[in-house]
Formats: sequence, structure tokens, C-alpha cells
Amino acid sequence: MDSTTVNHLLIISKKYGSLSFSGYMQPQYQVAQSNGTLAEYQGGNFGEFTNNRFRLRRGRLRADYMLLNDDGSPSTYFVLQFDGTEQGVNVRDFWGRYYENKWKLVYVTLGLSGRPFGNELQLSSSNREAPERGRMSQILMRTERDLGATFTFNPRWKDAKLKNIVLDLGVYNGQGLAGPGEFDNSKDVIARLSHKPYTFKKLGFSVAGGLSTLQGGLNHRLPVSYKMENINGSLSMVKDSSVTTINQVAPRRYYGADIQFATATKSWKSELRAEVISGLQSATATTSATPGSYPVDSKSVALPYYTRNFNGAYFTFIQTLNSTDNQLILKYDWYDPNAKVTGMDISAAKGLTAADVRFDTFGFGLLHHFNPHFKAVLYYDMIKNESTQIPGYTEDRKDNVFTLRTQFYF
Repeated sequence: MDSTTVNHLLIISKKYGSLSFSGYMQPQYQVAQSNGTLAEYQGGNFGEFTNNRFRLRRGRLRADYMLLNDDGSPSTYFVLQFDGTEQGVNVRDFWGRYYENKWKLVYVTLGLSGRPFGNELQLSSSNREAPERGRMSQILMRTERDLGATFTFNPRWKDAKLKNIVLDLGVYNGQGLAGPGEFDNSKDVIARLSHKPYTFKKLGFSVAGGLSTLQGGLNHRLPVSYKMENINGSLSMVKDSSVTTINQVAPRRYYGADIQFATATKSWKSELRAEVISGLQSATATTSATPGSYPVDSKSVALPYYTRNFNGAYFTFIQTLNSTDNQLILKYDWYDPNAKVTGMDISAAKGLTAADVRFDTFGFGLLHHFNPHFKAVLYYDMIKNESTQIPGYTEDRKDNVFTLRTQFYF
């Protein structure tokens, strides 16, 4: 019923409904290239005097309840999922879904759920081969989930001609689980048109894909904002001081396309997933990550928003090695938070910071399933930042990370 559902253990079953539990935990060991490595997108930064650690990356327990109609069609679906680690316990999913069954065209999802943008966000961390989502996905869609409502068009009768077409349209607060709650009047509107996997039997492979967009923003509280402008032939981050800025919207506009190819065989199966996103992102001077609450400095003074043109992409190749128990993983992703400047053009004199530096990540690993309930992956991230005039980013930082992750699941 849902992409994050894993093999459920049925504990209660009645004529018209069922309750099931599932869960997984991910103990891991990591070694960084140097002490104090900034590895926020590899599972969290290392301590100042630390370059290795054990962590419980995720510990999930999920309950699903499905209520059926007399004819066996879905009526209502309810999900509650917790995440527990050594750092605490949090709710990850808490949503309900109602299925319209007169025409069997639409269902609506309400509550805290995943945003329907792109492909990588839809892949559960229990099933994803690489340890973490790409830097781009984590920055633009912090915590993946958000509070809101999603309307989904997908014909559900057996012979429907459009049964492989899915149109999602959702409205969300915008900050997701990155903050305690909604902090302005702007909402994110997300739309995704996708096609389920279609198999070309004669050619021996399947293809799926989609187009996504996010239209949202953040309300200015100050008569100050920043954006890139051409000043005397040089691109710089320029301050706009205008009373009319207050309550105007600093834009967040994302446009994405994704595609997935897979061969039809189980033995020596090959998969290729690719996704590209570009647009406008509003954040702060020091980060391009979507804020979870209104940004303030150390003295609780409100900070202005900075708007940047960005682009990013990832390419993931998965090769099954004879047995489906073994998989080779190759991944490349990039995220350029400020696509208008590169390299040595990035300097503090132009109003730019580390938030404008591009990163490219090359990852490779080997995944092995020991049995249906236990697997492990050896994975190495090589992280490259562009050389700029920003202190600390004048050359490539020593921030590569090795991860040994295990996963128990039921």
C-alpha cells in the first residue's frame, strides 16, 4: 500500500480489517578522513576530536491498520511510525488515508507523511541500497516528511487504461520535521506526475519516471533580503532594503525529473536511477538548507533570507552479482547551491559564504543479505568541494567517510 511498507507481521486479522507491525534497526560504524569531519549528510557531523564512531542510525517501529469494504476494496488506511536512536525518540509517520470507492479514482492522505516529490524521497531507508539520500535531497527536503494533505489520482479498477499513471497534489507547512511547527503563512504546493514501471518484454527491461514541482516560499519579517545581481559585470550577493519586502514571499521553486531503468532478470539484474532538480531556494547567509524555524542569530535577532539559483542531480547504479543476496552500488551526486558563481569567483568580498560552495559526492559499496531479516553494506563516500576564496574551502576538505551499516528488520 505504501513505498515505506516492509514485510508486515500480521497480528490481528478480521473480516473487514487488519493490524500489522513492522520495524528495523540500523547499527553502524563509521570512520572519517579527519577529526571533526563535517558529515551532516553522511549521518551527522563528527565530534571535534573524533574520526570514528558507533551509531544507531535509525530504529523504526511501525503500525499499519487497513479497513476494507465488503467487496474487499480499501476503505481507510492508518499509519503510525516511531524512530528511536541513542539521541531520542521521534514520530516519523502519523497519517490516515481515505479511499474514494464510487469511481475508484482518488484517495486523500492527511497528517504527517512523505512529500510526493521525485523518486529518492519515496524510497524507504530500509530498502535503499546507499546508506543515505544524496546531499541535494537532504538539503531541499529536510526530514522528508511534512504536515499537510495529499490528493492522489490513480484509477484502481482492474482494466483501467490509466492505472499506471499517478498524479499527486499536496499542500504542506514547508518546514517538515526540521522545526517544531509552522512559523509563517506560506505553504508548499507539491505536484508530481509519474508512471509506474512499464516492462518491455521483448527488450528485457522496465522503465519508470516522473516530473515534480514544488511552489512555495518563506515570508520575510525584515525590510532586507539578498539575491544575486550583476554589478558592473560581476555577480555578487546584493542587499535589497525595502519596506515593501516585509510579508513578501522569499521564493522556493523546485523543478525535477526522474527516471528509473531495470533489467527484467533477477540474477545479474542491473538498475539505473537518475534525478535532476533545479530552481530557486531561499535560506540564510550561512546555509542553503530549508529552515525549520524562522532563522535568528545567537542573540535571537531575526536574520534576512538569501535567495539562490541552485541545481543538483544524482545517478545510482545497482548491479546484482549473480545471487540476489549480493549487490554492487555506484552513486554520484552533486549539489550546487548557487549556480551563478563557481570556483574562485566565490568570495566573501562578493557577499558569498560556504553556503554557496558546490559539492560532488562519489560513493561505492557492496551490500550482502545474510538472510531475509539481516543485511550489511560496506560503503565509502568521496566528497569533493570546489576550490574557492572562502576560508576553509580554498581546497578540497578531507571529509571522506567510510560506513559499515547493518540492518535487522521484520
